[in-house]
Amino acid sequence: MTADGPNWIGLWTLYLREVRRFTKVYSQTMLAPMVTTLLFLAVFSLAFGGGSRNVGDIPFMTFLGPGLIMMAIAQNAFANTSSSLTISKIQGNIVDTLMPPFTATELVTGLSLGGATRGIAVGAFVALSMSFFVDLSISHPLYIIYHAFMASLMLALLGVLGGIWAEKFDHIAAVTNFIITPLSFLSGTFYSIERLPEFAKSLALVNPFFYMIDGFRYGFTGYADGPLMTGLLVLLLVNIILASIAVWLFSKGYRLKP
Repeated sequence: MTADGPNWIGLWTLYLREVRRFTKVYSQTMLAPMVTTLLFLAVFSLAFGGGSRNVGDIPFMTFLGPGLIMMAIAQNAFANTSSSLTISKIQGNIVDTLMPPFTATELVTGLSLGGATRGIAVGAFVALSMSFFVDLSISHPLYIIYHAFMASLMLALLGVLGGIWAEKFDHIAAVTNFIITPLSFLSGTFYSIERLPEFAKSLALVNPFFYMIDGFRYGFTGYADGPLMTGLLVLLLVNIILASIAVWLFSKGYRLKP
């Protein structure tokens, strides 16, 4: 924050830097997630007979599609912020981010919005490519917008925390392998949690990844496994908590300052 108030020009510049990081390598950040998601779609369709199965009254492919889109959104939002901070720390140019007159809140805002932009951009690109193979009729557009933004912001903030904590890329890989991927696969992406035993269903209902996928899917299909209002509040609360922790860590310079 400058003497005249928030550093809007600096914040916008930081945001643009984060956006340009992924647009300059679009083949890696846009095309690769599209190919990976379509491969997931093809594999699960063939393995589970997706063309002939239903989840409730919804064709399996229509049920599966939004979950795969949300996975692409989440993974890319996390990748953008975590790689940005980790690379800066390893290369020693993190000082270029910390020296300008930013508050901790402005730093977290610029980084996380840049990551959220990548997540949403990848999600839109994947949805467009998937629409040629899957019926992605929109039932509740506001739910799609809300969950796409809140989910991408949540994973971008988680990427900020991971980037602050990590000292090398192996640490980021550990977060991806032991936190992001398990929570994603156990969130009802590939199945309805109504098919789970009560104990497993109860575990799914405390997984914030479940709510981001369930609400996003509801926006397309009108079908939801969990309470929608709870999902809206959970995503909001988790984002507030993650943002508060990230701001606090930046203000303390945890693993950032020499």
